[in-house]
Amino acid sequence: MNKLITLVATALLIIGAGTAKAQDNVNIGKSNIKLNSRMMTPEALWAMGRIGGVAASPNGSQVVYQVGYYSVKQNKGHQVICIMNADGSHQRQLTTSSKSETDPVWLNAETIAFNCGGEIWTMKADGSDRQQLTKTGGKVEGFKFSPDGTKVILIQSIPFHEIIKKNPDDLPLATGRRVTDLMYRHWDHYVESIQHPFLAEVTAEGVGQGIDILEGEPFECPMEPFGGIEQLAWSPDSKTIAYTCRKKIGMEYATSTDSDIFLYNIGTRETRNLCKPADWKQPATDMTHTRTDQAVNADPNANTGYDQNPMFSPDGKYIAWQSMPRDGYESDLNRICVYSLETGTKQYVAHNSDIDAFCWAPAKDKTAMLYFISVWHGCKNMYRVDRKGVVSQLTDHWSDWTSLQLANDGKRILATRQSISAPTDIYMVTPGKNIEKTQVTQISQENKQILDQLTFGKVQQRWVKTTDNKEMLVWVILPANYEEGKKYPTLLFCEGGPQSPVSQFWSYRWNFQIMAANGYVVIAPNRRGLPGFGQEWKEEISGDWTGQCMDDYLSAIDDAAKNLPFVDKDRLGCVGASFGGFSVYYLAGHHNKRFKAFISHDGAFNLESMYTDTEEVFFSNQEYDDAYWKKDRTARADKTYKNSPHLFVDQWDTPILCIHGEKDYRIVYNQGMGAFNAARLRGVPAELLIFPDENHWVLKPQNGILWQRTFFGWLDRWLKK
Repeated sequence: MNKLITLVATALLIIGAGTAKAQDNVNIGKSNIKLNSRMMTPEALWAMGRIGGVAASPNGSQVVYQVGYYSVKQNKGHQVICIMNADGSHQRQLTTSSKSETDPVWLNAETIAFNCGGEIWTMKADGSDRQQLTKTGGKVEGFKFSPDGTKVILIQSIPFHEIIKKNPDDLPLATGRRVTDLMYRHWDHYVESIQHPFLAEVTAEGVGQGIDILEGEPFECPMEPFGGIEQLAWSPDSKTIAYTCRKKIGMEYATSTDSDIFLYNIGTRETRNLCKPADWKQPATDMTHTRTDQAVNADPNANTGYDQNPMFSPDGKYIAWQSMPRDGYESDLNRICVYSLETGTKQYVAHNSDIDAFCWAPAKDKTAMLYFISVWHGCKNMYRVDRKGVVSQLTDHWSDWTSLQLANDGKRILATRQSISAPTDIYMVTPGKNIEKTQVTQISQENKQILDQLTFGKVQQRWVKTTDNKEMLVWVILPANYEEGKKYPTLLFCEGGPQSPVSQFWSYRWNFQIMAANGYVVIAPNRRGLPGFGQEWKEEISGDWTGQCMDDYLSAIDDAAKNLPFVDKDRLGCVGASFGGFSVYYLAGHHNKRFKAFISHDGAFNLESMYTDTEEVFFSNQEYDDAYWKKDRTARADKTYKNSPHLFVDQWDTPILCIHGEKDYRIVYNQGMGAFNAARLRGVPAELLIFPDENHWVLKPQNGILWQRTFFGWLDRWLKK
């Protein structure tokens, strides 16, 4: 569930253009909003452009990129394609369609391919000479051209009735779904189709229909819920395709994270698994118990965890991918596996780092094999690993690098970056021998016209002593209108995941600067369970949701109340989403009257119910150890269920706002409704904000505005009296 809150999920905040009145969407573009004050507002947040995919031209002279713009009035978004010179000059928008245009890539130095209306189009780099290449009826959901330009991978959905059976043809209006196994819904939809990669020829007449390279296989590629075209890769000679796949369905799928990298030979149409030994067979597995201590994880050569996002080396001799060692553990250490196609040997590099993204260095680079992004001490910085496996750090900023790729000029990296005080922009990085020698240049300023009108709160870093005498990093954000000597209401921010970092992320909902603009101090601790402080620190959360991590929360807020002169200890609030929402529900029964208001978004309330409600059973097994009904459940499982927040409602005494989306199938909305109902029956002041059309996030502009207004209305009511 770390995927739920992490900014690795930022792309899902982009709302595609609607079909109704599509002609209006072309008017949704860069905002010239004029603010009445220097304080951030929800409207200012939604007026900002959101940079998506970025690509450098083959000769490195230009950069094409995607931006999402939103209209609160129309309650929709529009995706556009922009271009600029590699130094940031001559920025301009290429989009002319009323439909969203997305996923721009370069076919050659003069031609850009992109997706519009579910079809691949091309245009010249000046936006002229638009040509439609595919005619699939709008089915293209992703694409990747071969290096030689003669073929293309098309991602399309196909019907899937292995789990939800097809209704009889003579009952076309029947709405019932006959479910026969687990994993019948995922994230926010019922699984009645899956994605497959199709291999198509590129000719002078366009792109053909293609062949399904997983034909007859009931497995998805890319993988749900967030996988995209990055899960497939072309070899430099255009003869093979590497792809990511978890070849499981039903209960096996729901209880396992074991995905592998497969190599598909275009000439022979043969596929081989690069992760597993040829004779490997999965041992018998208890589906209601954590896989940590089961036989499936006994063989370190079997790559039984998540393996995904393959990438061929420039010389075609190696494939690298992100690799987790253990099955059933979605937040395991994310290493880079480098596989030799000649010898079949694997080398794990940067094996002490949690890898967010990586790219190969140029073939002629003698100082680096790979560049990658990893989190350490609340910041996501850029690193280099050489061919001997030696890692060196390239950047050291209070920021989060979010993507990187070669700039195609032989010396620089094209990357995107954000921070608590800055939304995503595009940068050029020239790696040096060390941090001091690395050059970082910002080449886009997508939201300058809005940011210039705003005053942000100062961000501070603080190290706090925990109850077990360790040091914990806490981000402190001051109010935007901060005055020396004044005390302010203060919010404890509880992170989700449970293993997502409280890094320098920029969010369009859980935005620390809009909290600061509303006059709040924010205390955001990197409590036990978060990456960037070593594997031991991160893994202390599993099986101990209500132990040390909750003590860490209280250590952070107690330190702030005692030692920070601007914190009003009599006006403390506690807020969070997902695991952070669970944390709020738990602390509501264990805070000893520290807080005056709580807000929980999409939080787990009843862990027994949660075990069978959620669709990814592997998560519950990993975090709880055992199913709740097992008589021989472990001591950790026993502690987990006996400390479920719903068992402590008798100690609730503080106003609480519960928020949930009805299309959230990860933490089902009955959790939020149960918490609200319990609070009201208990006589505690409470409100419920329920979204029938939202999932684990809030994606629609007007719902986003409503969320912010309700959020601050509730806090102001109880903390600004």
